[in-house]
Amino acid sequence: MQVKPGRMAVILASGMVLGFAWNAWSGRGLSLGGNAFIRPGETLEEIDAPEAKRRFDKGAIFFDARPLDFYGLSHIPGARSLPEDGFEAAFGRLEPLLRSRFDLVVYCTAMCEASHQVARRLKERGIQAAILIDGLPAWTDAGLPVRQGQDP
Repeated sequence: MQVKPGRMAVILASGMVLGFAWNAWSGRGLSLGGNAFIRPGETLEEIDAPEAKRRFDKGAIFFDARPLDFYGLSHIPGARSLPEDGFEAAFGRLEPLLRSRFDLVVYCTAMCEASHQVARRLKERGIQAAILIDGLPAWTDAGLPVRQGQDP
């Protein structure tokens, strides 16, 4: 059977059109024009690594939304562990600190929804926190320091 380039192009183009249509109209598709982790109408602040560094230098407190084991491998110096999967217990322990400060930054890894989930849950409790876009990888790619171990 001979492959005809024209047919292949039509099939490929049809598949792309159907795929984009499904993405747009299904209600479950990926956001192609914005951040897929922020819901429509939601106001969560996202900051890049240079802005996070400015806030770090001014005394902002950072919170690591990754699981506790990842926190021990490396984290931003001074950051506290506030994992999404253990949020309630960690929040209970950290609530006085969270409520006493106004410049909070939450991060996880790149393409990770945990920081958005934690920021959302904090907001539900009346606490605002910015989200470091692309998380710890953005921080380290900018040449900024990290720490190892369970201590902040």
